[in-house]
Formats: sequence, C-alpha cells, structure tokens
Amino acid sequence: MLQHKRTVSALAFALLAGLALGGLGSARAADRATENVILIHTDGLRWQEVFTGADRALLPKDDGHPLVEKFWRDEPQARREALMPFFWKVVAKQGQLYGNQDKGSVARVTNDQWFSYPGRNEFLTGSADPEIRSNAKIPNKNVTVLEWLHRKPAFQGSVAAYSAWDVVPFIINRDRCGFPVMGGWEAVPDESPSPRMALLNDLIRDTTPTNAAEVYDAFIFQAARDYLVAKRPRVLFVDFLETDHWAHAGRYDLTLGAARKFDDYVRRLWETAQSMDQYRDKTTLVLITDHGRGLAPENWKHHGAKIDGAQNIWMGFLGPDTPALGERADCPEVTQSQIAATLAAFLGEDYNHDVPTAAPPVAEALPSGGE
Repeated sequence: MLQHKRTVSALAFALLAGLALGGLGSARAADRATENVILIHTDGLRWQEVFTGADRALLPKDDGHPLVEKFWRDEPQARREALMPFFWKVVAKQGQLYGNQDKGSVARVTNDQWFSYPGRNEFLTGSADPEIRSNAKIPNKNVTVLEWLHRKPAFQGSVAAYSAWDVVPFIINRDRCGFPVMGGWEAVPDESPSPRMALLNDLIRDTTPTNAAEVYDAFIFQAARDYLVAKRPRVLFVDFLETDHWAHAGRYDLTLGAARKFDDYVRRLWETAQSMDQYRDKTTLVLITDHGRGLAPENWKHHGAKIDGAQNIWMGFLGPDTPALGERADCPEVTQSQIAATLAAFLGEDYNHDVPTAAPPVAEALPSGGE
C-alpha cells in the first residue's frame, strides 16, 4: 500500500487556498444549478470495499456459501457493483469518486487520530483540531460548515442533521448551532411528529439496543428521509454508523450487509430528491467516510493512529454541477478537510473567506474546476 504523509505544510495549503479563492469569485457568479446539498456519511467504510468489493480473505472458504454467492465475483469491477450498485451504476457514471489507491487516487484524513470525533470535526469544519483526541461527549468549540451556513439568512431554518451516533449532537454542538439535530436513540426532533414519525419514535423507544450509543441505520434513514420530504431543507446531513459497528464486532457478513444498505439509502435519498421540484436537478450529494481501517486478517476490525491504513478514505460527488469524471485515477490527492469548503462552494458560498484555516474545495468536483 502506498504510504503518504499525514500532514500537509501550511504553505502548501495556503497556496491551494489562494488558488481556489482566486477563482471562486467567478465560480460564485457562474450560473450554478445546485441549490441544495445532502451530505451523507458512513462511519469507517474501507476504500477497499468501495473500489474492489468484498475481500476474499474475509469471506467463508466455501464457494457455495450464500455470502460468497451474493458478494464474490472474480473481477473487482463486478464485485464492487454487487456490493454497491448505486455507487457504480450512477455515482461513478454521472459524478466522481475519489480514493482508489490502486489507480493513483488518494483520499486521506489530515488529523492524526484516525477515528470518529476527530474525523467528523475535520470534514465538518475544514481542518483537523489537535485538541480533539477522544470520542468524549464534549461540545465542539469549532463551528461546523452546517452552523456557518445556518447563520446566513438564505439558510436559516433550512439546515438539519440526523446521525445514528449519540456523540454527533456534541460534534455539531446542538446547543449552539440552532438547527434540528438527532443523534442515537433519541426521538425525532419534532414537537408535533407525523403519525409515521410517531410510530418511529415508538420503535426507537421500544427496541432493545445492541449498543446504547448507536441506533440502527434504518431508523436514521427513515427519520432523515421523512424530514427531507416534509421540511424541504436546503442542507441535510445524514450520518450512518453500522459499517463501523459491525466491523468492530468482527462480523464481516454484517459489515458487507451494512455497506449494501448504505448504498441503497444513498439511492433512495437521491431518488426522493429527484422526485420533488425543489430538489430535482438542483441538488448535489456529497459522500464521505471519516476514517479507514486496517487489512485482513485482523486489522480490518480496527482503526486509530496505530493501525496502518486507517488514514485512507474515499469520497464522492453527484449533482448537476459536478463534471462526470467518474472513478478518478492518477489525480491530485484529496483530504476530508476539503469537504466543508466544497459543500459551501456548491451552494455558491465562500467558506475559506470566513474560515481561512479550512482546506480549499476539491476543485475538480466543481464546475470548470472551480474557476
């Protein structure tokens, strides 16, 4: 596996930011189609599964086993499509995917922790915070791009976040941010829920948790999709978790199942958006994971600064303004710290102007390379 530096010099980022900002004025003036962004994250899904499908070393040895029949194919292109069909039939054809290191596309984190709170803080704020060194439920002092947007008149009352993890309300700093945030086994953030959401609240209350901090992804998907249809936010963050949960448990079968479900949740959110006038051909998906994992036979279960490979991630973009470059190869390295400014840039907003410490946007995901 290619080895890469964990940090980028301040001078290099300053140069990149200057180049990005230099072209952003004309980019903001351009006739962009994107009016809404849905940021979708799944925790700790390895780039290897995204780009090459199921790992044969982690599957049952019996070729006739149902898991092997479902997910194993001789060619990686066929394997990855069996695992994540929407990614490869739609995102990779109409948008962009970064992170296949086998093809010279590197996506990585810039924090030195390689786990969840530092990772989410990085992609939501645009830079790593060296003071964040645990997953403790401490309100984030940093302002996320979601909160930054919500403070603008055009986005007030039009931002929301739904996460399967109960730490996310602290990462987003729910007490300060001013918009609805759901995390873990909480009721949906609606004082007058619809009958459908009232039933979901009952299910959340009555279901026995396998983990007290992590609600099932299915519940978060239903809550987020309902909010999208009912409230029509311009910016929606949806945060799934089971790809990490089942990997830590050593259940590769359920990890693959969670990855397949994640792909389907992305498809259904996209198709829901495309079915509504406010979102059709006016919405961009930003897809991200917060960290990678190690290799088979053991370290795929783990991540963190001591696990080689956990710094390597993937990201994707799909929307009316993203050039259809597909699976990227032999391209400039990208980092999760670039997600915040990229999300804002899709909406015509210059995040780097107000937050100069943030990494610049992923230029090639934007129209005309960000120019």
